[in-house]
Amino acid sequence: MIPLLILGLLKQKPGSYGYELLALMEERYYKYIVNFTKGSFYYNLQQLEEKQYIKKVNQLDQTREKHNYIITELGDKEFEKLMVKYGSKTDYINLSFYAAMLFTDEYKKDEMIKLIKIQIKQTQSKISLLEQTLHHNETIPAYFKKMLENSHSHHLVNLEWFEGLLEDIKNG
Repeated sequence: MIPLLILGLLKQKPGSYGYELLALMEERYYKYIVNFTKGSFYYNLQQLEEKQYIKKVNQLDQTREKHNYIITELGDKEFEKLMVKYGSKTDYINLSFYAAMLFTDEYKKDEMIKLIKIQIKQTQSKISLLEQTLHHNETIPAYFKKMLENSHSHHLVNLEWFEGLLEDIKNG
């Protein structure tokens, strides 16, 4: 999905340089959509260039040369293909925790409680980040704000479920 994000950003901001694209992904909280690192971002940027979906346009910026990128005609076609691919998917949202839940009865009760507390803490952290983003960033496009609100609702439900699960396990 990282290639879709990069191509989409280049359609929005042609001539951006790599670090600028990465900063936009972080600034716009795209980490809620796809897990990426600096390394995976630059790897995908390089792959897009090798496949000729984007190309470098060298520009001088003050005293140093930067490599700005533009999307190619081939890249436009790939963007369209990726939009259909990801826009038509209805994958289920899975928590890897569900797999661990399958073996709750075979795991030590105290250790399972620790795992659930980790899930609660992580979920609370995600809720906090989402709330900060929603309440302190007026530059978020309306459609993305709706996506974040939906994610917030899901995390609140998950938090309630984790807390109920913790009580159930504690009470035997």
